[in-house]
Amino acid sequence: MKKYVTILLLFSLIFSAQAQDKTLIDYSDKVQTLDSTLETFYAVISGEKGANRNWTLFKYLFKPGAKLIPSGRNSEGAHLVSYLSPDDYIKKSDSWLKEQGFFQKEVSRTINTFGNIAQVFSTYETYYSHTDETPFMRGINSVQLLNDEERWWIINIYWAHETESNFIPQVYLPKERGRTYSNFQ
Repeated sequence: MKKYVTILLLFSLIFSAQAQDKTLIDYSDKVQTLDSTLETFYAVISGEKGANRNWTLFKYLFKPGAKLIPSGRNSEGAHLVSYLSPDDYIKKSDSWLKEQGFFQKEVSRTINTFGNIAQVFSTYETYYSHTDETPFMRGINSVQLLNDEERWWIINIYWAHETESNFIPQVYLPKERGRTYSNFQ
């Protein structure tokens, strides 16, 4: 009996050590600057059809309690928002991202900082594949971040897609790309 208990204990220690090794990946270089944090965010949600996302890295970007907040209108035209934790976002989006393919690229950025906080308006274009030439959607991610003197944390991402009645203002577009919504239909 002692032999079986010893073997079970040994196996549990081995499996525990392997599980810990997977969670001990050092992502600290991904969050040292505001730029690297935002670049990592866009890279981690993007991928070709069928590609798995690195959800461990995705969750690493967010301060505990952070929210992802999509906004839009329902079929009656009322403005709505949803409040998602990073885990909620993963549950809601993972299979869709894999089935469709999804590449979100930042095309312009406006940054406001005060002390250790930052507010970024990050204009994006979204494609099904990195080879697509025309985006199927555009919008703005309003990203709030905190620097705790060790790293940057995403506190919230609140976003809206461009629509026929809600164009992205020229000030949030790259100077060389003065397109309108109708170009993306």
